[in-house]
Amino acid sequence: MATAVVNLKYKRLMLKLSGEALMGKGAYGIDMGVCDRLAADIAEAVDAGAQIAVVVGGGNIFRGLSGAAKGMDRATADYMGMLATVMNALAFQNALAHKNTPARVLSAIPMPTVCESYVRPKALSYVEKGHVVIFAAGTGNPFFTTDTAATLRAIEMNCDAVAKATQVDGVYSADPKKDPTAQRYDRLTYAEVLSKDLKVMDGAAIALARDNALPVIVFSIEEPGNLLKALRGAARQTVIQG
Repeated sequence: MATAVVNLKYKRLMLKLSGEALMGKGAYGIDMGVCDRLAADIAEAVDAGAQIAVVVGGGNIFRGLSGAAKGMDRATADYMGMLATVMNALAFQNALAHKNTPARVLSAIPMPTVCESYVRPKALSYVEKGHVVIFAAGTGNPFFTTDTAATLRAIEMNCDAVAKATQVDGVYSADPKKDPTAQRYDRLTYAEVLSKDLKVMDGAAIALARDNALPVIVFSIEEPGNLLKALRGAARQTVIQG
């Protein structure tokens, strides 16, 4: 394992998964087949010596912004979205258990009969033991996205980078599925992401990463084994820093 760790560019990584990533081809909900495939990628990375933390969104179950757009109070809608992320986190913990990979769910909203509450020293101890720590309920506050939560937790956990898993192989100037002329970027600065309004993550997340010199990696999770490639710096990806 020691040799494997040497080959990793990023030893401790925060992985941001969207809720939509967990629903597969479905219109909503959780596809456990997809969870199992993603869990296999994480198990492979852990076996290679990486320390992995995860933040999962809740958009496959409920999205706060869309709820607010339909007339619901934004704060209430966001709290409902946070609860959706807890459901996803528990499902993902279950998928990792099937891969014999120890995982812990820590929630920013205390719910002791369901999972542990987030306490930074406890979370750090789990990460250092090689457990996959899944952070649920965002930051615990409305008006903050799970992108911001992932960036915040990555900084708190002393991660080497935050990696946003998407359906495409990096950041493009426009949606490459809709615009065949979209330009792909290998490297970007935080300022370029903000000035070009590239929608990689929300502005608060990018600004937080910039202010703490945290690299942001955008790569495709659609290809099995790509997480380990990203950890080695060998995946087709966009790196945002500087």
